[in-house]
Amino acid sequence: MRNKDPDGFAGLGRPADAPPGPADLNLLRTFLAVHRSGSFTAAARLLGLSQPTVTAQIRTLERQVGRELFERLPRGVAPSPYADELAARVVAPLDALAEVAGDTVPAGQRPADPVHLAGPAELMCLRVLPALAPLVADGLLLRAATGLTDPLLDELRAGRHDLVIATTRPRGRAFSAVPLMDEEFVLTAAPHWAARTGGPENLAARGPAALHGLPLVTYAEDLPIARRYWRHVFGRRLDCRAAVTVPDLRGVLAAVVAGAGFSVLPRYLCAAELASGALVELYVPEDPPINTAYLVQRPGSAVNPQVARVRDLLTEAARAW
Repeated sequence: MRNKDPDGFAGLGRPADAPPGPADLNLLRTFLAVHRSGSFTAAARLLGLSQPTVTAQIRTLERQVGRELFERLPRGVAPSPYADELAARVVAPLDALAEVAGDTVPAGQRPADPVHLAGPAELMCLRVLPALAPLVADGLLLRAATGLTDPLLDELRAGRHDLVIATTRPRGRAFSAVPLMDEEFVLTAAPHWAARTGGPENLAARGPAALHGLPLVTYAEDLPIARRYWRHVFGRRLDCRAAVTVPDLRGVLAAVVAGAGFSVLPRYLCAAELASGALVELYVPEDPPINTAYLVQRPGSAVNPQVARVRDLLTEAARAW
């Protein structure tokens, strides 16, 4: 009877119930190149192979291990959790073998694994990507994605991202989550709409009734940010239908600046427009609503040291946000 590997592998990358036989080192080398570079095309360049050859080798290895190693994306690929585990196991022996064989590059020049980072589109574009520019200039490979928190956390669980900026704290203990920044919400409109409300004093006296007749601009039909503002500031339910919905807060901001109506926006997003007078803060509550964003890390992503560089820089940069 063949002994079973206690970690569920029979040799490098093979499940315990797979047919016996040595692992194909060429397949594992190709696998590691794809894992490091984040795409079949880039791996092909690194290995001096054609892209169809790399694709065929990965499919062969996937059949051998009985698992999908990479999710094919519109640009590049995302490793599965199993692929991350396999990469962590084979990287040291394969690199050591390559050095012995003399077909490697110095460690400092070895291709780094890309960091897969995701979060809200507005925050990613206005704060996160500019903050990470120095690391990119220093050689960081970054793969950015945007979306809503719940789907992004599901993708994090599936191994598609290394880090996610979430607008809610994830439940359970599967993730490591640290507070990243607080975003304050602002009730705002263009100056001519602000004049129709009678100013902050009238809104303080009459409450949200002073906004009657003003069109609401928001990013979803269920008015998530505006409903939260109404509950927190006015202590009542928002009963209103949006005049405009656009699934990007930058689009909401553009529409409000152009005079489409009023909205509730994160202060960081509209600070310049408030300072210039293009927008007016309709009401200044003593206790403004605040939401905390969290930086969430996938278990096992620490295998890539670049993840720690991104995490540490974002944590430091967020102190100034």
